[in-house]
Amino acid sequence: MRVSLSVLAAAACILSANVGFAQDAGNPAPPPPKPASPDLPSTATATVMRTNSMAVLDDKKKLGSNDYVSFRVVEDRDNDSQRLRVNDNGELEVPYVGLVPARDKSCKELAYTIKSLLEKEYYYHATVILAVDRVSEKSRGRVYVYGEVKGQGPQEIPADESYTVSKAIIRAGGFGDFGDKRKVKLTHKNGETVIVDLKDVIERGRTDQDVAVLPDDQIYVPKRAVNW
Repeated sequence: MRVSLSVLAAAACILSANVGFAQDAGNPAPPPPKPASPDLPSTATATVMRTNSMAVLDDKKKLGSNDYVSFRVVEDRDNDSQRLRVNDNGELEVPYVGLVPARDKSCKELAYTIKSLLEKEYYYHATVILAVDRVSEKSRGRVYVYGEVKGQGPQEIPADESYTVSKAIIRAGGFGDFGDKRKVKLTHKNGETVIVDLKDVIERGRTDQDVAVLPDDQIYVPKRAVNW
């Protein structure tokens, strides 16, 4: 029995279609991958963006007591910036971390310090954004006056004037009855000590010998030797 070629070709097409249908039903082909959304950067790109945001933080202005800063951790997406104050001891109380020394540090320096502390326990990656919110207008820090003066104790250093040893003594009420005006001892935070002769400053107008004080300096007025 002879079968025409056209009949055989039609049968082959039907068989091929049936086999393909069976394969598609049992093992459907996976859908094509979705294109990456341009609004969602890759992890690597996001990390670079966060790193750059910290790299541009201010590294010039040094923080002091009573300065206010805005603080935010980028990874805390539900949290807004918080306003934090540098306390009288020069420390910033940071959420999760606690008190962190802030005086004489720039926002950039402090942000990287806080970042390392947060990453020890709380974050795998922490991007800390820190910026000066308000600079204290009342004080640049404190100087401590004690010894033979009428009013011992800490004094705020005014922000808008040059504050010297003689001004600190005057604010302390002046010398006590036995205060030695010639041997006033000024000790800087770094341990350097200067002896100031305030007798020349006060009585002879030698203002060039009146030394300016810095935050955390200590001024000590010793007792003079009594000549009988």
